[in-house]
Amino acid sequence: MIVFPAIDLRAGQCVRLRQGNPAAQTIFSTDPAAMARRWVAAGARWLHVVNLDGAFSNSLTAGTALPVNLYRLKEIRAAVQVPIQFGGGLRSVSDIDIALLLGASRVILGSVALHDPEVVRQALDRFGPERIIVGIDARDGYVATHGWSQTSRVTAGELAAAMQQAGVIRAVYTDIRRDGMLQGVDIAGSVRLAKQSGLKIIASGGVSSADDVRRLAAREQDGIEGVIIGQALYTGAISLPEAMRAAGLDISES
Repeated sequence: MIVFPAIDLRAGQCVRLRQGNPAAQTIFSTDPAAMARRWVAAGARWLHVVNLDGAFSNSLTAGTALPVNLYRLKEIRAAVQVPIQFGGGLRSVSDIDIALLLGASRVILGSVALHDPEVVRQALDRFGPERIIVGIDARDGYVATHGWSQTSRVTAGELAAAMQQAGVIRAVYTDIRRDGMLQGVDIAGSVRLAKQSGLKIIASGGVSSADDVRRLAAREQDGIEGVIIGQALYTGAISLPEAMRAAGLDISES
C-alpha cells in the first residue's frame, strides 16, 4: 500500500485545514519545496499535492497569470524525484495539461467529475487512465464539490460507479467530517466504495495513528491502494517511517 504525505497549498504556503474549512487553517511552512524534500528524505515514494486556492475558485486557465500554487508545483517537481499526484481546480483538459507539464505525474479531478463528466472522458482519452484519478469527497455519504463548500444529492457510490463506467481505475476517497480531525480514517466506507465500484481506492481524511494505516493495509486485497496522511504527520502524531512500516513497506529501500 502506498503512503502519500500531503502537501496542501494555499497562497503558496503549506497549510492544513480542518474539515476543509478555510477559516480553520494552520500554516506549517512557507517553503513547500523544502517540505517535499523533508518527506522524501523520510522515505516518501509519492507525494500528494493539492492546490486549495484552485479548489475554492475557478479553472486554472481562467486568469492571465499562472497561479502561485502552480509555481510551487514546479518548484516541488524540481526539488524531488518521486512522482506527484496533484489536484485542486482542475476543471478542463487545458488545466490538466498545464499541471502535467509543470510536473504532476497524475492528476485528481474532483468537482468536474460530478458537474462535467465529459471532461473526465476527454482526459482519459488524451492522457490515459494511469494519469487521471477522480477525487470523491463525501459529507454524510453525499459528494461535496468546490472546495467542499457545496454538497450534492449524488452519493459517493453513485459517482464512483459512473466514473468506473467511464474508464477511471482509481479514486481518492475523503470523508470530510474526519479530515484534519485526527479521529480515525473511514476504513469501512473506503472498503465499501472499492467493492461496490471496482475502483482502486486511496483513503484520505482522519488518519490519526499507525494503527489506522495498519488496518487499511490489511484491506489491500479489498481494493485499498493507498492512504493520504496530512495532519497526523504535521503534528507529529505519527512519523512517516512509522506509517510506512505500518503499511508493510520496507523503508530500507528508500
